[in-house]
Amino acid sequence: MNKLKFLTIVGLSAAFGLAAACSGGTTTTTNTTTNTTSANTTTVANSSAPKKADETPAAIKAAFPDAQSFTTQHKDLTKEQITEIENNSGGKMTDTDHHSYLAFSTAGGARKQIGAATIVKAGGRDVVVVYENKNGSPFIKEVRAEGVPAAFLTQFNGKGHDDVVTFDEKIKPNGADASMAEAMIAAIGADMLAMQTLYGAAHSH
Repeated sequence: MNKLKFLTIVGLSAAFGLAAACSGGTTTTTNTTTNTTSANTTTVANSSAPKKADETPAAIKAAFPDAQSFTTQHKDLTKEQITEIENNSGGKMTDTDHHSYLAFSTAGGARKQIGAATIVKAGGRDVVVVYENKNGSPFIKEVRAEGVPAAFLTQFNGKGHDDVVTFDEKIKPNGADASMAEAMIAAIGADMLAMQTLYGAAHSH
């Protein structure tokens, strides 16, 4: 399997996805809104607009117990990027619109991003992939999936885009069903490369 060669990749800021959108793609961000009430007033003006429902899945919230707010981000992958990702991971991208969830903490009075996560479908399960930023690129912090042995899931911890080409060699079922493990390896690999394509620092091999 050939090493990954991305020609153009958008740089990653300290906050995943809050920098510029990928070249040629579009970005849609769902922002958190807060309401303030002015002091020394006798009349409160209420907005007639309905409050937007929180679209953050419960599985994402469970992965970030210290988060006070979440932002959902949608970024489009080009056909060329999808082909490259699929060729290098063995996985399939089911949609050009890649969703990620950014987690924020307001501890100490400052709003700070504490991580990002995605949900992929594999082996008949929803798989939560939690990412952290290392040297300007996303790395897998942990993988969560109900009913899957921890001995299998923990093998992904600390892996980055350069490791995807060896997922199928180094990550073993370790108690998980073999076909399910194969499906998860491919799906997580594809998501890892999508995150690197959209948010990772430029690199070449």
